[in-house]
Parts: sequence; C-alpha cells; structure tokens
Amino acid sequence: MPDPVSYTATLPIGEPTAAYLSGLLDAERRRRRTRHGRRALGPWRHAVLVLRWFLDATRVAQLAADNQISSSTAYRYLHEGIDVLAAVAPGLHGALLAARSAGHTHLGLDGTLIRTDRSKAAGPTAKVDLWWSGKHHHHGGNVQVVTAPDGWPLWTSPVRPGREHDVTCARTHPGMLDDLDRWVDDEHVVLADLGYLGEDTRMVCPIKKPSTPGKTTKVLSIEQRTVNALHSATRALAERGNSLLKTTFKALRRVSFCPWRIGAITAAALVLLHHEHDRTT
Repeated sequence: MPDPVSYTATLPIGEPTAAYLSGLLDAERRRRRTRHGRRALGPWRHAVLVLRWFLDATRVAQLAADNQISSSTAYRYLHEGIDVLAAVAPGLHGALLAARSAGHTHLGLDGTLIRTDRSKAAGPTAKVDLWWSGKHHHHGGNVQVVTAPDGWPLWTSPVRPGREHDVTCARTHPGMLDDLDRWVDDEHVVLADLGYLGEDTRMVCPIKKPSTPGKTTKVLSIEQRTVNALHSATRALAERGNSLLKTTFKALRRVSFCPWRIGAITAAALVLLHHEHDRTT
C-alpha cells in the first residue's frame, strides 16, 4: 500500500485560546498528580485535539489516528477537555450581575435544540422518545441561552430532553427563573418569545392572539400589533446567540455522545467563545 498523504491544516481560532485550554489541562493533570511521561499527549497537543473536535467536528477515530493513540484514549482526552472548560463556565447569577454592571437594560432568553443522533429512550408517555422534539422533528437536547441586548451569549443552561418545551425547561432548572426574576425591576427586563408565555409575569412576552373555542381566532388591535412588532425587533438579536455558538463550533450542530453531555459541551463552547473574543458581557 502506498504511503498516505499528509497535509497541514489551520484551526480558525487564536493561539492564545489554545494556550488557555492547554493551561487548564495542565492544571487538571497537576491536580490529579499525574506523573510526568504517563500521558501519550502533552497539554498542548491535547488542547489541539479538543479544539479540532469543537471547531471542525473532526471524527474521534480521525483524532486518534492523527495522534497515534487508541480511540478509547481519544474519547477520554476529549471528555477531559470538555469537563475542564465547562468547570469554568459562568453561572447564571454571576452572568446577571455582570450584565447589570455592564449597563444592559434588557436581556434575551431563548431555547435552542442541539441535535443528536437517534437516541431511543422511553418518554413519560407511550410511543414517545424522551429526546424527540416534535417542534423540530429531530432528536436533540434543549439548552436555554441568556443573551446580551446585541445577542452575545452570556450563559447557557444544562441540557433538558428535546421533547420538553422552553418554558418547561426553564421551570425545571433549579433557581433559573428565580434568578431572572430578581434581575428584573423598573429598569431591567428579560425578553422572551411565546414559548415562555406561562411565565409572562417574570419576563416580557409578545401578546398572543386571543381565541374562543369553536370560533375563529380574533385579530390583535393596532396597538397590540405595534407592541409585538417592537418586541420582535428588540428581541430578534437574541437569536444571534444561538447562531453564533453553532456557526463557530461545528460540534454543536450534531452531537453523537450521550445526550446528557450536551449541557457540558455547550458550556465549554461558551467558555472558548468568551476567551477567543475577550468578552463576557
């Protein structure tokens, strides 16, 4: 068999971000008291392996072959990188305090579905998969994202099964709605879409068209339509946060790991994004 073709590739991320991840990995090895020479890869090559997966969604088998390690070792290194990044991700309370200090008058809240391979798990009702999203017609996990007024992502939540609606996910995360409620006052609001209509006393949602059983749906007044148009124009940038994460990190477009790992993966991606652009708020 002829020799394989080798080539040089460039990752679309700054060297300081790779060095930051390398430092986290090195600190984790020292915390575990890993002896020198016991690892197949040093912290720098380990960091590059993790970044290749996040940025290019490189197959783990390819990462293992390129680094001359086994697939099981590549998986272990990858999950270790995810965990050290997720461990330094901002908490919601701290992110909200930082947003207030930055002078933000409103924040956006929106849920996004991180798609997964088919993951059959029994849901609460018969013939319903736990991770199947009826809205998106795909398996995936629901992650809540809090964004700055310009759509910059400030915080991401742990994952919830894709079958759950946004408002259900928000209610399930311990303390999430309470923290948002404490942030809201006469000068600060949280903007959300109709998916959070049940919590419209805590946040500002659009006005839903009223309907009467057995009759046609009523039409909103001119004033109500104007309010909805202003709300939509102001909140639309919140969609940028979800898009920014998924376009920057191809790994977030489809996750083939256990769906419950999606929360840590998204938090890790958020840390990399913050460090790369030197911005948290």
